[in-house]
This record gives sequence, structure tokens and C-alpha cells, in this order.
Amino acid sequence: MPRNLKRTKVINNQNRLQKCLTGIKGFDQITEGGLPKDRITLLCGGAGTGKTLLGIDFLVKGAIVYNEPGIFMSFEETEDELCKDVASLNVDLPGLISKKKILLEYVLLERRDIQESDFNLEGLLIRLENAIETIGSKRIVLDSIESLFAGVTDNGILRLEIKRLFRWLKDKQVTVIITGEPGLGQFTRHGLEEYISDCIIFLDNRVSEQISVRRIRIIKYRGSNHGTNEYPFIIDNEGLSVIPITSAGLNQPGTNKRVSTGIPSLNKMFRGAGYTRGSTVLISGTAGTGKTSLAAAFAIESCRRGERCLFLSYEESSGQLIQNMSSIGFHFEPLIKKGLLKIVSTRPSFFGLEMHLLDLYKTIEDFKPKSVVIDPLTSLISEGSQREIQSMVTRMIDLLKSKSVTGFFTSLVSSTAQNYTSGEVGVSSLIDTWIVVRELEEDAGKKRIRGLYIVKSRGMGHSSDVHKLILSDDGIEIGPMDSATGTNQKNKASKNIPEKQKMRQL
Repeated sequence: MPRNLKRTKVINNQNRLQKCLTGIKGFDQITEGGLPKDRITLLCGGAGTGKTLLGIDFLVKGAIVYNEPGIFMSFEETEDELCKDVASLNVDLPGLISKKKILLEYVLLERRDIQESDFNLEGLLIRLENAIETIGSKRIVLDSIESLFAGVTDNGILRLEIKRLFRWLKDKQVTVIITGEPGLGQFTRHGLEEYISDCIIFLDNRVSEQISVRRIRIIKYRGSNHGTNEYPFIIDNEGLSVIPITSAGLNQPGTNKRVSTGIPSLNKMFRGAGYTRGSTVLISGTAGTGKTSLAAAFAIESCRRGERCLFLSYEESSGQLIQNMSSIGFHFEPLIKKGLLKIVSTRPSFFGLEMHLLDLYKTIEDFKPKSVVIDPLTSLISEGSQREIQSMVTRMIDLLKSKSVTGFFTSLVSSTAQNYTSGEVGVSSLIDTWIVVRELEEDAGKKRIRGLYIVKSRGMGHSSDVHKLILSDDGIEIGPMDSATGTNQKNKASKNIPEKQKMRQL
């Protein structure tokens, strides 16, 4: 390598902006490494958007994960009030304070303290400097700048003191978050802070169709690339999480490993191999066609291999699911007791899409399943717009694939749908194996039976015939159609496959 090229690389690395990891889930990814180190970040947003909590979370993660003590200076809440506010979030703030990992400073501003004639920050800066020296602080949060300068109306004095505060903080080589409230047409009421800050982060809490969603957006970040979109974030008992912020990407390795469907006769339709391990499987059909039963067969087979399976039920309680599946010979209770099967039942309307996704992340992290069943995926449709649903399901699939977890989804199709492949929630292109179950008529309408056929299965040979799906006390059986009925139903099934899907199969 030429000597001058080596020197250029060294200089570039030295001049590169240093980052301060926040430790907040997902946030360090959208900022590509955290906040600007030893610089000032302006965190702005309306009431209830999570500004104070993000600031405290930044300090707590710094103290616990990165051994960086921090100072929280509040102009609105006392130390006791702040400790009570975060007590429900499993944050032991008093413990960190007693260990001198975090220092809480409450500054009470009296009317005489904010007289414009002699207003200056000298007393505040002395107090901050003493706090920094006391615990060796590397992180500081000031909450909020509007309260600090509430009584200053002279723009000249205001500009000078804000610039003085920002310059003083930079000279102390600490990473700082300053919270602010939006003004008319600007990110803060004064409007000056946004121009001299190195990074601006905007928080928003909006309600759409009676569902509240918090969102975060990076407005500017000097000297660094960053995500520019709005990202949903969650506040739960573990603090703040920007999850998930991006797709896992299309970098999952291919595999020829197979896992059984749990039904030997269905395995034969895949040339005896079953589903691809780590792939996504979709079973769609109208109500009562056996979708949950097929999912149960797959879950039980996963557990028989000694692999953990997570079963998310959005329509039945765990007790109902256990009882109903036992009627066809599928017994969940022994597998649950062994710790191989975990059933989580919840109503989709209890919280928004991002919270569902966050819960899935956490459960997978804790339970470490090899397969996940979601029954039915279409229950999430009413919880957001079509775009939000597609985004959520896409990221859900990316999560499963990134961890080599086999995903099994059921999808309910309306009985009035024009075709039986309309229940894919707009993500059919992400599904590796797609099976349709439907009701068929036999003997000129005298008897109704269940039929099953494979729409697609990537990278695998599979049967294209319509088969009979039989549910009994002994389990599930897939068998051939009668010759007369089979021909008619195969033609009907073919008509129900969209033209684009037909072209994919060719």
C-alpha cells in the first residue's frame, strides 16, 4: 500500500466523529453508534412523548453498562418525584444514586433568579462543575431548557446565555442531552438551540384510530450518517426501546435442512421432506378449515424433536386451545410442563403493533424457540393501516429468519373473498411455503369436505394436486381426492390462484 494512502486512512480515523453508546435498544442502530460524544444533543417533543424517560434511560444505561457516571439536572421535578416516576420501570434509581453512579440535581428557580437585568448562569455552572467533579461524570441531562430560560424575554441576553451554556458544556468534555419543547414552526420555543446543537432528536406521540403510537426521528446529526425515517418506539417496564428499527436484511444463509410438518401424509406432498428449516410457512383459508390444527401438528412435532416452540394465539385462550386440540389427539399439556412449548394468548387490540413486535423480540430472546406459530396473523389487520401492518409483518419475518427460527403463520380468509389466496396480509412475496385450505363440495353439494393444496414452496419440489384434509380423533390425515371430485376441485383451485402467482409457479 502506498505510504501516502496509509497516512490518509490514519488521518480519517482520527478525524472521525466519536460516538457515545446509549445502550437503548435499537436507538444506537438508527444513530449508527449512539449520540455525538462530548457534544450536545437536543431532545425535543411535546408533553408525554418520553423526553425525561429517555434522558434517565441514557444515564442508567451509561452507569450500569458502560461504567460512565451521569448527572440529571431537573428544573421541574424533585429527586423524590423522579425516583417515583421511574420506579414502575424496574429502574433502581435510588440504588445508583447511593453508589454515586448517578447524581440528581433539582434546581428551584425563584422569580428573583430570573430577573433579566442581572440574569446569568454563573451559579448554575458552578453547581454543575461541582457535580461533575464529585462523581466524575461523563454524561449530563438538563431537563428542560424552557424552564431554565422561562423568564428571559430579551433575545440578546437569551442568545448569549444559551451559547455560553453550550460552549461551557462542550469544554467540559461530557456527552449532554438537553430536553426542549416545540414552539410554533420550530423544534424549541426559543428556536436558537436547534441551530447550535450537534444533534436534534424529535419525539412524537400521536393517536391514529384510537391507538397511540410514539415515534422518534433524527432531525440532524452533524458529522454522521443516521436513519432519517420515523421509527416507532416503546416504553415498557424495561425502559425505552426503538424496536425494531430496520429489517435484518437479506443476508440469511440458505439451507437444505428440512423439518417435518408433523403430518406424514403432508410430508409426502413435499416429497417426504417437510418444510425448510428457518423458512416461513403460511396456511390460509376460511374459518373452520383446520388452519389451527395444522399449526398444532407442526408445534407438537417441533417439541418431539426436543426443540422449543412458541405458540402465539390471538383468538383463543391457552385453556381453550389446549382443550380444542385434545379433541383431535394433540395434547399440549405434557409439552408445556417439560418447558418445550410456550403458549402466549392475547387480544391484538390490547396494544399497538410495535408492542406486539417488541413482546415477540423479548419472548424469543428469553425462551429461545426454534419455531414460532402465530395464529392467526390476520388478527393484526384492524390494529393499523395496511402499510403499518406490512411493515410490522416484514420485520417480524426478518426477525425470525435472522435467528433461523421457522415461522408458521395462519391467515383467515373471508368467506366472501374472491379467491382463497387473499389472506396473506400483503406479504406473500416473503413467504417461502404457502398452503391453502378450503371447503369443497362432494357429490354435487350433498357433502362438504376440506381440501388442501400447495400454492408455492421455494426451492422444493411439491405436489400441485388438491388433496383431501381429514380431521379425526386420531389426528390429521391428507389423502387423495376421489377421481371425479378431484378433477373439478383442482380446476376450481387453479382459478382461485392469481395470475401473478401462476406465473411464479411456472
